[in-house]
Amino acid sequence: MTYGIGFKKHMLTGVSYMIPVVVAAGLCMAIAKICGGPFVANATETVPWFINQLGVVAMGLVVPVLTAGIAYSIAERPGIAPGLILGFIALEIKAGFLGGMLAGFLVGYVILAIRRFLKLPSSMQGLMPVLFIPLLSTLVVGLAFYLIVGKPVAIAQAAVIDWMSSLMGGSRMVLGAIIGAMMGFDLGAPVNKSASLFSNAMLAQGIYGPEAAKIVAGMVPPIGVAISVFISRRKCYSQGEIDAAKAAFPLGLCFITEGVLPFAAADPLRVIPACMAGAAAACGLTMLWNVTSTVPHGGIFVIPIMGNPWGFVAVLILCSLITAAVLTILKPVLTATDAQSDAEDEPEIDDFEISIKQ
Repeated sequence: MTYGIGFKKHMLTGVSYMIPVVVAAGLCMAIAKICGGPFVANATETVPWFINQLGVVAMGLVVPVLTAGIAYSIAERPGIAPGLILGFIALEIKAGFLGGMLAGFLVGYVILAIRRFLKLPSSMQGLMPVLFIPLLSTLVVGLAFYLIVGKPVAIAQAAVIDWMSSLMGGSRMVLGAIIGAMMGFDLGAPVNKSASLFSNAMLAQGIYGPEAAKIVAGMVPPIGVAISVFISRRKCYSQGEIDAAKAAFPLGLCFITEGVLPFAAADPLRVIPACMAGAAAACGLTMLWNVTSTVPHGGIFVIPIMGNPWGFVAVLILCSLITAAVLTILKPVLTATDAQSDAEDEPEIDDFEISIKQ
């Protein structure tokens, strides 16, 4: 077996298995909104509602599949089951895809340690991959997440929401920029959820500006990243990233931020700052121009019912371009060696099968 393949390859493996789930989930939700309107989630027992439910359920698998893919890359087949379990735990404690990434690496390397230090009689060796490894790795990493990661995340979320509420009486643009930077930071994980929860709380109190800011902050990152990919293409991006961008763009239009997760997971040091810059500018301008929204989601489908819809459109276009410009500047030009390495490292996912190494 080969282990020390490197951080990048493990990450790309997890991302490659995650992409089809993101695309299927996001497009189901987008089709549902097209057929049933922005309030399709409330139209229970209709065909568009069932399609939306398919997307919602599938979106819940994104982080577990990422975690399992990373664990599989490190530890091969024994990493799949505990990876799936820890991915769901990362969601439960609201650690998001960043928590899922961490869980994948922890599961993989804990399994390597178990293989190295746990010595069993030859008669019991056959139980290692199906009993001892899944059980011990799930116990060790799972308890670490529950006992160490979960409580600090919950405390941090409450503190952030209280702090943001105190800013409502101050500068609206500063508050918008803070919401945007948080939304663009971890793209669905605790910091993002804190900003989203704050916006939803303000909506319940009849304050509609933060809700519009939240929506544009969820749309700008995937659209901006996709524009950067379309502009640079093979100069800075692999063919797999170009294909992923084709899905990220329509997902962004539908307010499905998860379209940018494959890029953020593969290159967080460049993608996340670009997303934060565009989302912060978008939310700041949205608050400054008094754009409001009385609904919490819907993407382009709710623009007509927003307050100052043309202002929202202008902000969306301008700040998507800002994200694209920042990311394009930060992205290095791929050398011939890099392009060949990416092609070799990227697993085949056309048939959605995970090949098992013997």
